[in-house]
Amino acid sequence: MDSIELHRYYKEMINVVSDGLMVVGKDGSILMVNSHMENLTGFSSGEMVGSTCTILNCDVCEIYRHNGNNQWCKLFDVGRVRGKRCMIMKKDGTYVSALKNATLLRDKKGDIIGAVETFADITQLDQKDLQIRQLSKILHDGQGFFRMVGRSPAMERVFQIIEKAASSDAPVIIYGESGTGKELTAHAVHQLGRRKDKPFIRFNCAALGEALIESELFGHAKGAFTGALSHRQGRFESAHGGDIFLDEISGIPLATQAKLLRVLETRRLERVGDARELCVDARVVAATNQDLAGLVKDGRFREDLFFRINVMPIHLPPLRERKEDIPLLAGAFIGQLRQKSGKMITGLHPKVLSFFMEYDWPGNVRELKSALEYAFVIAEAGLIEPGHLPKSFQEDRAASKLMPSISGHSIISETSDEKKALIEALRAAGGNKSAAAKILGVNRMTVWNRMRKYGLHLEKKVSESEFY
Repeated sequence: MDSIELHRYYKEMINVVSDGLMVVGKDGSILMVNSHMENLTGFSSGEMVGSTCTILNCDVCEIYRHNGNNQWCKLFDVGRVRGKRCMIMKKDGTYVSALKNATLLRDKKGDIIGAVETFADITQLDQKDLQIRQLSKILHDGQGFFRMVGRSPAMERVFQIIEKAASSDAPVIIYGESGTGKELTAHAVHQLGRRKDKPFIRFNCAALGEALIESELFGHAKGAFTGALSHRQGRFESAHGGDIFLDEISGIPLATQAKLLRVLETRRLERVGDARELCVDARVVAATNQDLAGLVKDGRFREDLFFRINVMPIHLPPLRERKEDIPLLAGAFIGQLRQKSGKMITGLHPKVLSFFMEYDWPGNVRELKSALEYAFVIAEAGLIEPGHLPKSFQEDRAASKLMPSISGHSIISETSDEKKALIEALRAAGGNKSAAAKILGVNRMTVWNRMRKYGLHLEKKVSESEFY
C-alpha cells in the first residue's frame, strides 16, 4: 500500500484512536478532529473545523498571540506536552476533565506545519480520586477529616460543604455554637484550597475596641495615634495571597464593618493614618455563634456586609445533635491525651460512656475534651470511671440517674449500661470488633464474649429498642 492509498484511509485510521484527537494549524485553527473528539466535546466536526482551538476554553493553554508573540500558543515553543491534566469546555458549557498529550507536526524540511493533540476523558478517574481522598481524610489514623472527628450524617454533610467551599475563592462564613470546632473548620477550608501554601491569619474580632481593631486589621502608619511609634502591617496584609479567619465577626463595630466591606469589594485598604491605598488579596473566612440575620434586623450588623460574607455558609451541628460521634471523639481524645501524658488510660467505663451519650453537652466538643483532660489528671491507669469526671458531672441530675453509687446499683442497671456501651461502640466502629474494643478499653475477645452474652449479631441491624 503506497502513501496515496494510506492517505485515502486516514479518517478511518484516526477514528480507531480511542482518545479525542485534534489537528491544529500554526494559526490555532482546527484542521481536523476524529469522532471521539466529537463525542467528548459535543461539538460536531463541522462546528470545530475552521474554528480556533480556543473554542475548547482549555484551562492549561497559554495563548501568546495577544501579547505580541508570533507563536499561537506555548506548545509551539516547548514542542511537546505529555500527560497534562486539563479542563475543556463542552458545547453545552459544562467542563470535562481530560489528560492532554500534544506534539508538533513538521514537514520534510523540518518546518512546523501544525500540531496534533489528544484528549483522554478522565472524569471518572477524578471522581474516584476524590472519593479516595475523602475516605482517607475521614478514616486516616482515626484523626478524622482535618482533625474533625465524626461519621454521623450531619458531619459528612459538613465535610462535603467544606470541600466545595474550599474550591472557591468566595467568602466563607461558619456558624456554630461555642465549642463546635469553627476554627478547625476554617483551617480545613484553608488546607483544602488553592491558598494552602500561603498564610492563614486568625483574628478575634471581639477582643479589642474599635480603634485597635482597625489598626490590627488594616495596619497603621507611624504617628497615626499615641503609641504608634512605627509602621505596622495589618492582618489583611499579612494574609496576602492566603486566607484571613475573622472569628466572632459579629463583634466588629459598625464603623469598622463599613471599612471591612470596602476591602472585600475593592481588594484595597488604607492603613490607619495613611492615605495611600494598598492592594490585598486575601480570602475571608468568618465565624460566629450569633444569628447574623437577626443582628441585621436589629441594626447591629450591616446588611450589605452580611450579604457579602454569607456567600458560602457552613453550619456546624452541636454535639447533642450528633451523639453517635461521641464514642469516636472520646476515643480520639483519649489517644491524644495518653500519648501526651504517658498514662495507660485504656478507655471509658461503660457507665461513663452511657452518661456521655445521655448528656446534652452545652459546651459541645470543647466540653467533652475538657472533661477527659480533667479525668486524665485524676485517673492513674485503666478505665476512666464516674469518679474521675469533673464535679459538675457528678452533681448533674441526669448523671445521678445514669450513675448511681456502687453500693446501690443493681445488677440489671450495670448489665444495661454494659450492653448499651457495647452497642454504641460497635455502631461507632462500623461493626469492627477491634475498633470497638479500643473505644471500650478492653480486648477484642471481651467484645466477642459480650456480644455472645447479649445475643448481638453484626448481621442484624441494632434497633432503637435494643439500644434502650
